[in-house]
Amino acid sequence: MPNLNRRRSVSAAIMLALASVSAASAQSDTEKFFTGKSIDFIIGARAGGGYAVYGAVLQRHIGKYLPGHPQVVGRYMDGAGSLIAANYLYTKAPKDGSTFGALFMGAIMDPLIGEVGQARFDPRKFSFIGSANKETSICVAWHTSDIQTFEDLFKKELIVGTAGVTSSIRQYPSVLNNVLGTKFKLITGYPGSQDAALAMERGETQGICGIQWSSFITSYPRWLENNQVRILTQISSPEGDPELNRRGVPNMWASVKNEADRRVLSVIFSQLEFGRPYVLPPGVPADRVAAYRAAFDATMKDPEFLAEAKKILLDIDAVSGERVQKLVEEIYATPAADIEKAKEALK
Repeated sequence: MPNLNRRRSVSAAIMLALASVSAASAQSDTEKFFTGKSIDFIIGARAGGGYAVYGAVLQRHIGKYLPGHPQVVGRYMDGAGSLIAANYLYTKAPKDGSTFGALFMGAIMDPLIGEVGQARFDPRKFSFIGSANKETSICVAWHTSDIQTFEDLFKKELIVGTAGVTSSIRQYPSVLNNVLGTKFKLITGYPGSQDAALAMERGETQGICGIQWSSFITSYPRWLENNQVRILTQISSPEGDPELNRRGVPNMWASVKNEADRRVLSVIFSQLEFGRPYVLPPGVPADRVAAYRAAFDATMKDPEFLAEAKKILLDIDAVSGERVQKLVEEIYATPAADIEKAKEALK
């Protein structure tokens, strides 16, 4: 019996040693891949907008947490509310981990509830790295408009500028019109939320709806300081955004009248839980996905990153890649009847 126990102990020691060697080898293989690499970071937005600003700050910091410390080079690929970038990442980008991207949350939802034919990807097959924050959108009216409150929108028209089909400033006012009965008048053709917001300032439109609160407070603080805009409502979780709650901004959910409408709105606005998602193309090896997720999580806690974000008023409320992956899978399991109603609401 002593000899048998000794042999078992030796076998266990050998197995442990082999496992350690294997783990070290895998770790070194991952580091070897990234060392000396130039990582292509595809940002599916225009320069100057909120997604671009978030992407630029992430680009400057995430490389120091990836194995081998590769250089991360940002590249803007604007168009169709990030659908061009999403299609590229899914169909053409290298699948080895040398490319990752930032997409509009609406692009992640488009294959489920968007127009047929534009999206050539299945979001469930992306590997999600994480999201920089949970998001809250707002609807605002310029101070010269006669719209004073959200309730006024059920009686009077507000002219708002809109962008691409997956952009929240096109989708959200459409949904509020079709489900709640508001009277937004949509003017199409603006390249992005920045252009639509400036159009409001120039007097071409009277407001904007669906712009992200984090982008708005970063890009246009003077409008709030000078009382040039009225925030009519927040589109967020039922609990609302703490700062907007403090400002007394009503939550859109307070105007929902029945459970059927609540389910439809939940399908569409669930994307706010991953407000600024970062993705890898399908097929990237698991060890490299894990490396990106670990690097993202570390970046979101990095003092230098957080200090830079705070300086330019970026809201950081990170969601892990694993959590975003699960959320997307849950959303895509929504009953077909609710999905069809959500599609109708977006028209």
